[in-house]
Amino acid sequence: MAAPPTPSPLVAASTRHFVAPRLRSLLPTAAAMSTSSSSSAVPAPRPVVPGAAAGEQQPAPLPHATLEVAGARCGLLAGFDSLRRPYRAFPVVASNRHVETIFAAFARSLPAVALRRECLRAPDDGAIALDWVSGDERSLPRDAPVLILLPGLTGGSDDTYVRHMLLRARSKGWRVVVFNSRGCAGSPVTTAKFYSASFTGDLWQVVEYVSGRYPQSNIYAVGWSLGANILVRYLGEETDKCVLSGAVSLCNPFNLVIADEDFHKGFNNVYDRALARALRNIFKKHALLFEGLEGEYNIPKAANARSVRDFDEGLTRVSFGFKSVDDYYSNSSSSDSIKNVSIPLLCIQADNDPIAPSRGIPREDIKANPNCLLIVTPQGGHLGWVAGEDAPFGCPWTDPIIMEFLEYVHNEKKSSCNVVSCEGIVAACRRRFGIPYRFMGVAPAV
Repeated sequence: MAAPPTPSPLVAASTRHFVAPRLRSLLPTAAAMSTSSSSSAVPAPRPVVPGAAAGEQQPAPLPHATLEVAGARCGLLAGFDSLRRPYRAFPVVASNRHVETIFAAFARSLPAVALRRECLRAPDDGAIALDWVSGDERSLPRDAPVLILLPGLTGGSDDTYVRHMLLRARSKGWRVVVFNSRGCAGSPVTTAKFYSASFTGDLWQVVEYVSGRYPQSNIYAVGWSLGANILVRYLGEETDKCVLSGAVSLCNPFNLVIADEDFHKGFNNVYDRALARALRNIFKKHALLFEGLEGEYNIPKAANARSVRDFDEGLTRVSFGFKSVDDYYSNSSSSDSIKNVSIPLLCIQADNDPIAPSRGIPREDIKANPNCLLIVTPQGGHLGWVAGEDAPFGCPWTDPIIMEFLEYVHNEKKSSCNVVSCEGIVAACRRRFGIPYRFMGVAPAV
């Protein structure tokens, strides 16, 4: 992605870039595996443990067969304790994908967290709100890994799934910041422009700002729903220039054309109307900014939108330069970005997600990219995953998996940096003193 204009001095950030190690170099060699998302499916044959006695089939530990797992290096997941057990959705609550989705939205506990807000000035004079955990600036080391959280459409730091993930990462010593899109979680709107599934400029600025503020830290990101779509598009645009060291995408709609088709079917209309109402509420708080706009804007349609599509037709697609709402959806999907992702990326989806349809998952592209992994659960709804030890009111089933993945990547990143540092010291000594490698107890890097 072409870099946006230089930020104002308020948010001047480092332009430091580094190439995160590809997942190919991080993960142990393992055969790819893809199982059915149905709990009744017969699991695929599992690889034999090297060194097993002749004729003795000893299966290597792999994620449980109730999960669909795909990716060139899915053997990595064998080390995750949380994936060795079957996916067991909480009784009754998860009996229906809509019940699970709504239960999670309204009944999941909301952890209390003291947050400190910081606002950045965007190049177009828009405002970006970052919510940090209060006190972390003093209590955490400067090189603590940083995790950026991207909530879903109209979501923010006050959403339950965001708070639970924030607390889990913070308990591991990670610095966490929530990126609230324009107008979300009470963040200010200062221009006649919100955000969209296609727009990665604000995320680009946030990543640059955070990496400049903590130059000794590895930066990671987790996105949900629309936030996941934006995150994966960003990864695809940045390719091997990406500042992030790893990322996780959850409930990503991936193909917005398919998602839009399903959004207008049956009970899904309930979600459509609810999200349209949330968009209208954000818009009405800042309606004066949109007075007198010329061109193709249809402000009355956006202000009175009965569906997300109405809002996108009246405002979003015009703000971001698309010819029509269908043009906006077809050119804002993150499914086309997977092939260009160059850092470790874990995608977690629910097979019965009513908002992010399973058939929209770019499975073949994920399998073809050595940096990507996919987990599909048989149940979960949208942002639900009411399963696991903390169900039904605690954190989603996904949180432990997310943290295990991020810690694995972070540890491997640190290990690779240590190796590079040692080799650099050896090389410097050799140049300075002319000492052969054999006298230093190391062999030259290949």
